[in-house]
Amino acid sequence: MALSKATFLTHLKTLAHPHLRIRPPYSLCPRFLSFASPEEAAAERRRRKRQLRIEPPLSALNRNQQQSPNPNPKSQSPPYYLNPTDPKLPEHASALTGNRVNLHNTILTLIRQNDLDEAALYTRHSIYSNCRPTIFTINAVLFALFRQSRYSDLLSLHRFITQAGVVPNIITYNLIFQTYLDCRKPDTALENFKQFIKDAPFNPSPTTFRILIKGLVDNNRLDRAMDIKDQMNASGFAPDPLVYHYLMLGHARSSDGDGVLRVYEELKEKLGGVVEDGVVLGCLMKGYFLKGMEKEAMECYQEVFVEGKKMSDIAYNSVLDALAKNGKFDEAMRLFDRMIKEHNPPAKLAVNLGSFNVMVDGYCAEGKFKEAIEVFRSMGESRCKPDTLSFNNLIEQLCNNGMILEAEEVYGEMEGKGVNPDEYTYGLLMDTCFKENRPDDAASYFKKMVESGLRPNLAVYNRLVDGLVKVGKIDDAKFFFDLMVKKLKMDVASYQFMMKVLSEAGRLDDVLQIVNMLLDDNGVDFDEEFQEFVKVELRKEGREEDLAKLMEEKERLKAEAKAKEAEAAEAARNKKGSGILITKMLGLKETESENTDATTTESELAEKINEADGSDEGEAKSDRASEQLTA
Repeated sequence: MALSKATFLTHLKTLAHPHLRIRPPYSLCPRFLSFASPEEAAAERRRRKRQLRIEPPLSALNRNQQQSPNPNPKSQSPPYYLNPTDPKLPEHASALTGNRVNLHNTILTLIRQNDLDEAALYTRHSIYSNCRPTIFTINAVLFALFRQSRYSDLLSLHRFITQAGVVPNIITYNLIFQTYLDCRKPDTALENFKQFIKDAPFNPSPTTFRILIKGLVDNNRLDRAMDIKDQMNASGFAPDPLVYHYLMLGHARSSDGDGVLRVYEELKEKLGGVVEDGVVLGCLMKGYFLKGMEKEAMECYQEVFVEGKKMSDIAYNSVLDALAKNGKFDEAMRLFDRMIKEHNPPAKLAVNLGSFNVMVDGYCAEGKFKEAIEVFRSMGESRCKPDTLSFNNLIEQLCNNGMILEAEEVYGEMEGKGVNPDEYTYGLLMDTCFKENRPDDAASYFKKMVESGLRPNLAVYNRLVDGLVKVGKIDDAKFFFDLMVKKLKMDVASYQFMMKVLSEAGRLDDVLQIVNMLLDDNGVDFDEEFQEFVKVELRKEGREEDLAKLMEEKERLKAEAKAKEAEAAEAARNKKGSGILITKMLGLKETESENTDATTTESELAEKINEADGSDEGEAKSDRASEQLTA
């Protein structure tokens, strides 16, 4: 193959000066690691940029710090993003394409129709189908369940997707943290957060720290919330005024004015002496009010109207609450009117559901219940929708002031607003009906609660039975006892209360019926103390021996049942043994028949051989005879 002149001269220079490394012309350089298409090359460039841009998560840093340095670089473990044993990264939003985005829209339609059971079931069925839902679809269902306080269903679905291998993202983790905190389980939330820091392939977001700190403050764990704040600052996040607002609120709830000012000064120092976000103004005012510094509190209030101060709906609500709860309700009403005028969603959010709740509480504290109801009903004008908690707040205020008719009227508006009452709603109405001498209506509310699928606790049930007994409705009390005894895990006191009531009414047969139910292992130990209580009640009418007879009869029936079970088990074993014996006998017969057939075959074969031998001998004799005749 002939070389060009330029290539030949380059080769001669290299031979004459071997220390010079002259790069050959570009046209002669072979292309290594080339791509089949421009799209593949672009994808590789994007992958490399992402790899350079991704910050190592805290879990990887923790692992690197725990590992001892290895002098042999060849034996080092691969990076965390190449290690197959490490958790996988969650899906990107680009996964929502084709059939998966159609599935996503279908489930969103079910959520908008408030059919959360069908949405959750559809999600479960789709996990193992050809069209697997993305984590964004699952998060939408989880958030819808969280919004309606269906925490058990939320955790059940989360457990299901975890077992199915769906990789959660930061939103999924935040929902789980928020769920445990709302369920008053801060220790479980902190344990999950600790596991997240250790194993997750990405870092927590500022929202994660906000959720944890607010939840800990609401659960009276202020010290632990301060620790999480320090951890947030150590992670490199900028000081968050909303986080400091939650911490200042925690100190204000503890009536610690000095603590409020101390946290504010820390935030001010970290931000260079100027706090532009007005979210901390309300808590700062509460701190001044706690210390008796009303002048400073009102000076702080004037900063709300300073140009350049960032006032969100949360910031306004905090100031509104500080005014309403410290004797400045007139000023709070003027501020609320200003907030309504400034409210222009989505450009400007000045009010939210919390704003109306604060004003409802303020009007009720002033004894202006009519105005409170009017403000509550005006939420729709500001594009705000009440929830179950806001309804319960107003109903409780009305019930506590003997306004049961107005409370029932507000309760009747819940269905039209698409809001479902909870156990607390029915408990409020039931207790108020008893106070107003309306036991039938109280029992009706309890029955509605059970029929709607809610689960009243033992305390609500006890209040119902106690109220019915006080007005002499023993039959109704016994009816609800029979209704709830299988749904509630009743304690000994609940059983004894009902027995006492029935005994005083002369219904000892019903008492013995309850004892009969207890002897069927109903979850309550019918010990000697409990037996003595029943004997005392039966002794009033000379029927103490009935308890002993009932217990003996129960023991006899249990013994007979055990004997029948033993006989049935023995019969099953005998039947199984006889079946095995028959199988063995059939096997022996088959073996004998096979042996007989084999013997017959062998004898027939021997006879054939003998016949063949006989014929050969005859032929040999005839041949010799013919030879003799010929001779």
